[in-house]
Amino acid sequence: MGKKKQVTVGQSAETSTTKSETSQPGKVNKQAVKAKRHQKTHGKAYLDAKAKVLPDKAYSLIDAVKLLKKISFEKFDASIEVHINTTEKGLKGEAILPHGTGQTLKIVLFDEEIESQIKENKINFDILLALPKDMIKLVKYAKILGPKGLMPSPKKGTLTEDPKAAIKKLSSGTINYKTEPKFPIIHQLVGKKAFSEKQLIENIQALVSGINKKYLKAFYIKSSMSPSIRVDLNTL
Repeated sequence: MGKKKQVTVGQSAETSTTKSETSQPGKVNKQAVKAKRHQKTHGKAYLDAKAKVLPDKAYSLIDAVKLLKKISFEKFDASIEVHINTTEKGLKGEAILPHGTGQTLKIVLFDEEIESQIKENKINFDILLALPKDMIKLVKYAKILGPKGLMPSPKKGTLTEDPKAAIKKLSSGTINYKTEPKFPIIHQLVGKKAFSEKQLIENIQALVSGINKKYLKAFYIKSSMSPSIRVDLNTL
């Protein structure tokens, strides 16, 4: 009789298990490294500033602005921003900030030179004005200008027969606010760190009047790099 062939039952399963066990730690480590890489970290200045803000407190507008002036640690004239949770999406409109945003806006009127820049997607302006007769030319650039919020329109005052008047109005502190496309949140600049407390308060009050308080759900103020401070809606 020939010699029987010996078969080891479960060898392939054991081998498979061993491979799985040896590869699993590698997967966990990669995920941990990836998570750590994307984890947001803050420096000492930010953490010191955050320690001065009570996390569960809604400050009056006056106290919030005073606190923000104290904790803003930027070594430059930082922007002052408000972030507003609203009761619904699709809110948009216009407001006039009495002291402006502190930004110098580059406003241009659509012509052949500007059209050439748009065609090459080289946008180096903040606001685009256009005469109504030029809208036929501008329509084909809607996919470039639209997502950037630069498409001229009568509602924004950027499609006009009187560009000089539009420039004067837009330079005087008129801003256009709107919620994010998918979320009921408004982000808006309301001034600079160098502004006085009074100027910031008056700008914020003007913005709130433009939006209407009934649409506000939560209101936060911060500088470019500081932590957020929650504002009591009843004090706006």
